[in-house]
Formats: sequence, structure tokens, C-alpha cells
Amino acid sequence: QVQLVETGGGSVQAGGSLKLSCAASGVTRSCGMGWYRQAPGKERELVASISTDGTTTYADSVKGRFTISQDNANNTLYLQMNSLKTEDTAVYYCAGGRRNPVYYVCLNYWGQGTQVTVSS
Repeated sequence: QVQLVETGGGSVQAGGSLKLSCAASGVTRSCGMGWYRQAPGKERELVASISTDGTTTYADSVKGRFTISQDNANNTLYLQMNSLKTEDTAVYYCAGGRRNPVYYVCLNYWGQGTQVTVSS
């Protein structure tokens, strides 16, 4: 059973920081993990991802401000968010994959989400 539980969301002033955490279980490590976000009326978008070898990617809108990391010892994923902007306001979802053992296809799973609200 895949379980992804996000914590750490809240309300902050523009320019502030938040650190999100995701406790993961049942995911396939080789599928990688990441953070998505969805603002009201908008499509869910990939914010950051991290692969097995530690390679990271970021959406252009958050480069230089957000940092994704993982603690493999306790299966926890993090998203450090600095210099927050009002446009970062969204529900943030932790994502992990589970690989089909026959077809080697990774299927994405998302947690329940945690609200991040940035005010001016």
C-alpha cells in the first residue's frame, strides 16, 4: 500500500520560508519522487523532483528558491521553500511512484496535500 503524508504547510508572509515534509511508504525508490502543486482553477504542476542518484529538477518558477531533498533512512521527502511569493499559494502534493514488476512502468501516487498560503 502506497502512503504519502505531507506536513508543514501553513500561512506565511511574502518573502518568508516554509519546509514541507512527506512521509512515504510503499513506493518504489527507482521511480523517483517529487512535489506537485495545484492552485485553484489551475492544472496540477510538477514543482520539483529527485531521482535515485540524487539528481534534481525544478520548475523555472521556483529555481533558486526551492530545494528538494530526501532522507532515505526514514523515507522522508522534503521541500524547502524560501523567498515565497503570493503566486506560490497552492495545495502542495508529495508524489511517489510504484513500478509494475512485469512492465516496469512507474505509476504516480499523490498524498492528500498540504495548503501553502502566501500573503503580501
